[in-house]
Amino acid sequence: QVQLVESGGGLVQAGGSLRLPCAASGSIFRLNVMGWYRQAPGNERELVATITSGGSTNYADSVKGRFTISGDNAKNTVYLQMNNLKPEDTAVYYCMVVAKPKAWTTAVAYWGQGTQVTVSS
Repeated sequence: QVQLVESGGGLVQAGGSLRLPCAASGSIFRLNVMGWYRQAPGNERELVATITSGGSTNYADSVKGRFTISGDNAKNTVYLQMNNLKPEDTAVYYCMVVAKPKAWTTAVAYWGQGTQVTVSS
């Protein structure tokens, strides 16, 4: 199994910044994709940003130019740097990885427990 530990959430004023790290541990043969999703009350969970093991990134249109995702393959850790935060960024942020636990297994998606980000106006 793969475990994810997220941190870095909190309360920040609009225009402020936060950095969310997420570390993966456990039985990991290969991490294919790491990323962040978010879910605001009453809304469905949505993609924020992803990064592949090769460094390719993908962002939601709503965060392009403000958020940056990066990864440390040696530490199995992904970071989400969030700048110029807006009240509409308020949500629970979930770390997600697509990983192969063993060489002979298929890749599976794993989720963290979520961390609250609240942006006040």
